Amino acid sequence: MENFDFDSGFWMTFGAIFVLLILSGFFSGSETALTAASRSKLQAQADKGSLGAARALKVTNDNERLIGSVLLGNNLVNILATSLITALFTQMVGENGIVLATLVMTFLVLVFAEVLPKTYAITNAESAAIRVSRPISLVVFIFAPVVSFVRLLVRGVLWVFGVATDPDTNILAVREEIAGALTLGHQEGLVEKEDRDRILGALDLSERTVEEIMLHRSGIEMIDVSLPAEEILSQCLESAHTRLPLYRGNPENIVGVIHAKDLARAMVKLTRDSAARSEDLAKFQVLDVAMEPYFVPETTPLDDQMRQFLLRHAHFALIVDEYGSLQGLLTLEDILEEIVGEITDEFDENVTSSIAQTEDGQFVIDGTMTIRDLNRANDWALPDTEANTIAGLVIHEAQTIPIIGQVFSFHGFRFEVSGRIANRITELKIRPL
Repeated sequence: MENFDFDSGFWMTFGAIFVLLILSGFFSGSETALTAASRSKLQAQADKGSLGAARALKVTNDNERLIGSVLLGNNLVNILATSLITALFTQMVGENGIVLATLVMTFLVLVFAEVLPKTYAITNAESAAIRVSRPISLVVFIFAPVVSFVRLLVRGVLWVFGVATDPDTNILAVREEIAGALTLGHQEGLVEKEDRDRILGALDLSERTVEEIMLHRSGIEMIDVSLPAEEILSQCLESAHTRLPLYRGNPENIVGVIHAKDLARAMVKLTRDSAARSEDLAKFQVLDVAMEPYFVPETTPLDDQMRQFLLRHAHFALIVDEYGSLQGLLTLEDILEEIVGEITDEFDENVTSSIAQTEDGQFVIDGTMTIRDLNRANDWALPDTEANTIAGLVIHEAQTIPIIGQVFSFHGFRFEVSGRIANRITELKIRPL
């Protein structure tokens, strides 16, 4: 050490090591910034005219190539810096310089080339990603041939061990990413439950079919088309619904859909005519003002059906199974309720809630309530793959139609049948175990 000459070669080597450490920090920080940056935030800035955000989005489209290029550059500068500092310390203190160089380089790389730049990148992910997008794009372009070769080599090795890779497959779907972010935000108090439920409801439309939310045929209000016009008008006016199916002979034989406004308008026009006689009213044909019935398969996804409603300017559809048999009824309002929750009007003011809680902590549930709605309301996780309603879930698990008073325990809940009409469970008491 005493005979070591701090000449220009020493300072050039020292300067080279310093520059290489800066480059190492740049590669480490760039990798963290580009992988941690929110693509939605970058897209928003790109839409506002940010060229840096657009470049960052472009360079992150192929994560495999990006990470490969950054790792290649990082390893090159780290190895070169280690070699230079090892040679420098060996000249200064002899063979012991290898150990000293290892310790010093480990400290420098850990603090200044890893922790410090990555901490900054995580703290300012989007802004850092925008700043480094231009030089990283150049690095990716330069290292592209080497990275492509390494990519093929890696895939070949993985293939030998039976591991298939698909770079075009998203490890985490966008929908799942949004759902996870909403759930986490709700747990942290950043997202209200109602907001979370609305967004998740919209995301779930493609995963659900009209069969799951339709009004079952047993609850459909219909009108016999063979009835006198006065009686049909009276039924329409007394009904809480503006659109009613018309059948002939058999409720399965739907021949049209009458709108109360269309019927009332036709009847008023007829009665305004002074020449109109009672026999003219008797000859009035309801089907002349009725709409053609709109039938939809029960397997239609909700998002597709909502688009069809909008395209057809329709609000009302009849649901049929694969054999053409009537299964239920669906309205546009039913689909919207899956997003925004229950929609009530002047005709729904006397409708009671499907969920009530007793003093002993039990939940009194309407048997027709869907499992999904119950899960959303109480933040439960009851399975909805085998049944749509909570009554259907109990029947499926019990493998029989329970009687009043029977108690079951499954999926971490206690179920007590508290209401039944014929073979239909009308009310349940549920308590988490």
